[in-house]
Amino acid sequence: METYQYIIIVAVLLIIALSIVKMSKKDLKFELNKLVELLGGKENILDTEVDMSRFKVTLKDITKVNKEGILKMGAKGVVEIDDQLKIVLGPDAKKLKKYIDELK
Repeated sequence: METYQYIIIVAVLLIIALSIVKMSKKDLKFELNKLVELLGGKENILDTEVDMSRFKVTLKDITKVNKEGILKMGAKGVVEIDDQLKIVLGPDAKKLKKYIDELK
């Protein structure tokens, strides 16, 4: 009898864990879409590079960027150099580059 209880508990925990993972993937896509908007939209993005946790983006018009909004979304820093932004994002930097590459 106790074995069935353990099996049920493990099954419930697995279902909860899978639900959390699925929800976080949807949130990540929403956040990446929001970051693209804060960069002035996909039309404003000319080129992207990733170096460890830093995301470097070359833009058509840097004035369209909402740097404050990017920081509010969790970026640890934003540096502007001419028509480029270097954004410290952490592990999501590669995911953002991949997402933008798929948009183009």
